[in-house]
Amino acid sequence: MANKYCPICGEANGCMSGAGEHGNCWCDAEVFPNEILELVPAESIRKDCICKKCLDKFREEHLSKTTIKK
Repeated sequence: MANKYCPICGEANGCMSGAGEHGNCWCDAEVFPNEILELVPAESIRKDCICKKCLDKFREEHLSKTTIKK
């Protein structure tokens, strides 16, 4: 990836693939839900990596909405 900043929050994304180290990044082992990819601006698609903080926050919010509370 070309840029080092998350297209959702603007913070550093920590992506090592963007640093030319493909296969050595936290994101290589992650699955990104289609719904989070829809939050990425069109000009950032396939250019900017979503950061782990945004991915974790999305999962937490999405999980809390789909979990049935007893």
